[in-house]
Amino acid sequence: MRWATILLLLTVFWTGFTTAEQAQPLINDPALAKRAKALEMQLRCLVCQGQSVAESDSGFSNDIRQIILEQMRAGKTDQQIIDYLVARYGDFIRFSPPFKMTTAFLWFGPLVLVSVGGVILVTALRKRKLQEEADVPLTDEEQARLAALLKDKGGNENI
Repeated sequence: MRWATILLLLTVFWTGFTTAEQAQPLINDPALAKRAKALEMQLRCLVCQGQSVAESDSGFSNDIRQIILEQMRAGKTDQQIIDYLVARYGDFIRFSPPFKMTTAFLWFGPLVLVSVGGVILVTALRKRKLQEEADVPLTDEEQARLAALLKDKGGNENI
């Protein structure tokens, strides 16, 4: 029992040490911090994809923050930093990618998917309505005629 407790405590503490991340360096210059934050808001975390680099706590976002800080300290402009990141990770890293042939699906993909879904829905509803109209019960006259046809063919008279 004692060894199990010790093993459990070691496991808990070891897990805490292995998942801890390095503390991010603080930016002492408020203007530089504001500029970095504005850039981080324009960039998408490629791991989270629904969050900006500023909102994400992933390792990827931490790396991008570090790159932004290094580039700013090297005297690069915001556009040069974005161009560097786009060259490295592609247009998808930007929350608002520029319109060109390679990003056309990002711009029109949702519209195409909704349109195709709408066409499929309308087609299915029309087919369902036609099926319901086809399922109208036979009149007495039609049933008698059907019974006569089945009797002539040697079929079952009970319908």
